[in-house]
Amino acid sequence: MTKVAIASLGCAKNTVDTENMLGIIQKGGFEIVSDEKAAEVIIVNTCCFINDAKEESINTILELARLKEEGSLRRLVVTGCMAQRYKDEILKEMPEVDAVVGLGHISDILSAISGEGENIMADRPYSHPASERIRITPPYSAYLKIADGCDNHCTYCVIPSIRGKYNSRPLKDLVAEAKALAQKGVSELIIIAQDTTSYGIDLYGKVCLTELLKELCKIDGIRWIRLHYCYPERMTDEIVELIATEDKICKYIDMPIQHCNDDILSKMGRKGSRAKIIEVIKKLRRRIPGITIRTTLITGFPTETDEQYLEMLDFVEEMKFERLGVFAYSQEEGTPAANMQGQIDEEVKSSRLEMIMLKQAEVSQAVSERKVGKTIEVLTEGYDSFMKRYYGRSQADSVDIDGKVFFTCKKRIKEGSFVKVFVEGAMDYDLFGRVEE
Repeated sequence: MTKVAIASLGCAKNTVDTENMLGIIQKGGFEIVSDEKAAEVIIVNTCCFINDAKEESINTILELARLKEEGSLRRLVVTGCMAQRYKDEILKEMPEVDAVVGLGHISDILSAISGEGENIMADRPYSHPASERIRITPPYSAYLKIADGCDNHCTYCVIPSIRGKYNSRPLKDLVAEAKALAQKGVSELIIIAQDTTSYGIDLYGKVCLTELLKELCKIDGIRWIRLHYCYPERMTDEIVELIATEDKICKYIDMPIQHCNDDILSKMGRKGSRAKIIEVIKKLRRRIPGITIRTTLITGFPTETDEQYLEMLDFVEEMKFERLGVFAYSQEEGTPAANMQGQIDEEVKSSRLEMIMLKQAEVSQAVSERKVGKTIEVLTEGYDSFMKRYYGRSQADSVDIDGKVFFTCKKRIKEGSFVKVFVEGAMDYDLFGRVEE
């Protein structure tokens, strides 16, 4: 039986693609192995959203290619966003690669493994494979990808040119998948898409996110439903009200705003404005006291002046986002922003990014300190033998991108268990406490 391994890079949406491929591979009779040195076929599921991700993908491919001489590797297959975007270049410049599989051909991965398909790249739109996923996330937590592609066409972003138009999955299919996940022990669903707040508009002629969430909330076993990638201009009163009133929906929202200056937002192709962003943030905090708002910013976008950067720095202090990440603008070929005048020096971008994160560290410290003396619900993820503490996440913390809650307990706790933790101390991103007996 041929042994196959997958190296999965990039975002959560890529993770779901990897899980779908693993399901197809297992059903196809191949043996899945985690040790890449033991694999006869390795699939690299790549990312190329920004330059750093592209470099990581290339380095991973080249590093694994060495196993053709050092290990048992016979075939190296490249899939994912970089495969879709640079298929010709990969085949020409990287002879180590035996096959390239496009995003619309995940269901054809078996042909690439066996050698029947060397370059499976027709312009077929992405479609969610029918095969059951084999998850690489913990057994208690799973991503639910509700759509692929994007119609927003932000000027810095390559996603629409790689993954195509916005493509929602049917509501009944999503509910069926969520029920199956719940039956396997999943208690946390993380809702993802390039833009979750547009869900259904292409299928049903209207946004149907609230309808989907209401159905997911009915599923036994699902305890937390977490929303990612929400656009501020599409945060309707209906969505806000549902988050406020439905116990299963985490009081947490991931809402990337990218910038706060109206001129930069316009050049980015974003449809919102500073005033609209502030309005939405105030609405969320007024209706959902204690909500955790996570956002993402881009610094160093073309033409960004010192004044516009300082405006964003002040905005971070003013809005006091509970969670925040920053990217330095990446000049991606084929995007309108790449050809704009006024490109910013890399050192300036990095300096601006660092200053924003230093400011956010102060904000985060204050946010964490406000939780000292309170009791919070925590999803247990494991035990840290060095710290001699269990650790997990609260509703305020999403997987991989936010902080942890470290806690002590006199009795043994299983991973995936929910416990009540009394918070005794705080750092900028992490909390420390004990389980209430």
